[in-house]
Amino acid sequence: MKRNIFDALQSARAAKRAVVLATALKDGRQTLIDGEKAQGDLPLSETIRAAARRALRDDKSHTTETDAGPVFVQAFNPPLRMLIVGAVHIAQALAPIAVIAGYAVMIIDPRRSFATVERFPGVTLTHDWPDEAMDRLKLDARTAVVTLTHDPKIDDPALERALRSECFYIGCLGSTRTHKARLARLAEQGFGEKDFARLNGPIGLDIGAQSPAEIAISIVAEITSVLRGEPEAATAVTAAA
Repeated sequence: MKRNIFDALQSARAAKRAVVLATALKDGRQTLIDGEKAQGDLPLSETIRAAARRALRDDKSHTTETDAGPVFVQAFNPPLRMLIVGAVHIAQALAPIAVIAGYAVMIIDPRRSFATVERFPGVTLTHDWPDEAMDRLKLDARTAVVTLTHDPKIDDPALERALRSECFYIGCLGSTRTHKARLARLAEQGFGEKDFARLNGPIGLDIGAQSPAEIAISIVAEITSVLRGEPEAATAVTAAA
């Protein structure tokens, strides 16, 4: 690997940007694909770009056949994070499932009696208010935000920060009526239909979930659908009140 590509790769990883390194297996030519930009001596075809998009989506490197011969596309994705706002019963089920699914999980709840080590063993907790926590954490395109409290004083600041970020998923617990009231409050803060389209609320895939554990499963399923590029599969749980 040439030094300029190595430096660019390290810079992208430090900045938590998703990039792909394409390497021609016949002659070793390489190009680093960083969004719409590319750096290197391997010409990029649409075949390579499509393979790069697939590698990032699937979190899986692979070899693809091109006019230049076989090319290995290596994905460098930032770690997945899930920020759960509200240390409620559903969060107790959601956190361990999300960890198993590969997410670094943080519970955000200023209510110290809810967000305790006893209720969330092995999970990172913060008692900051959500807007303060999210300003510090710097949401990126590999972050999912889930709000669960039903309390506008806690959920709404988190949603405002999430909507102004590149996070790939934003989900809100609550009934259809609760969600309608939520949108009205956000509209007063200057958000519009384009922003509302990013909100998954009521949250989760419609699998008939009833218990906290079942709702947690539906939430992770919906997040996975959005992450893997199949949002059309996601329909909301209307029973989660």
